Amino acid sequence: FPPMALTQNQQKAIAALLSSPSREDAARKCGLTSRTLRVYFQNDEFCEAYRAAFQELTENAKHISSSSLEKFANEIIKARHIFVAGAGRSGFVARGFANRLMHLGLEVFFVGEPTTPAIEKKDLLIISSGSGETDSLIVMANKAKKAGASVVTVTIHPEASIGKVCESCIVIPGATPKSNLEDTSESAQPMGNAFEQMSWIVYDAVIMILMKKLGKTEEEMFKNHANLE
Repeated sequence: FPPMALTQNQQKAIAALLSSPSREDAARKCGLTSRTLRVYFQNDEFCEAYRAAFQELTENAKHISSSSLEKFANEIIKARHIFVAGAGRSGFVARGFANRLMHLGLEVFFVGEPTTPAIEKKDLLIISSGSGETDSLIVMANKAKKAGASVVTVTIHPEASIGKVCESCIVIPGATPKSNLEDTSESAQPMGNAFEQMSWIVYDAVIMILMKKLGKTEEEMFKNHANLE
């Protein structure tokens, strides 16, 4: 459901469903009947999947180090140029983060784009990789280090190949079939979904930290929003 399409009762119903062991209990919490909940959420499988994903995110968020976010933000601030990299779905999340860094007025490039320049000393490479073992990203990390740049990552496994060369890591609990290392949390979702979802939230949290540190307002950021759409 798009948030703006929800009535107040539907919003209450969703909140109750997320915190309740059964639909009947949720109905009692939000003051609706079970029949009304069935009308709002005719697909019980959707409700259960939504609740499972939300609960995973809530639990995983408890294990994110706030100091690692702070250190990550400081690495970004001191960088001359910022390069962002990621593959697959993690790459999509990384692109969204690069977009917000641009809105903050920072000099940022996504690796692989034709307008991306050479990385040099005092630059920063940010890598998004759940497994920390994606071959192409390992190559990028080592090239960046050889060029004298700093490297940071958001990952499940800081002990993996990419994490070993990083100045800073944000560690997100998760499971991925791409790693031989032991999963750090169980997930009802397939193929690293929980990591990618939490990555969005973590990156947005870093943006909020950067806004405070750089003294940027949302209005100032919006001035850098694309206007050729």
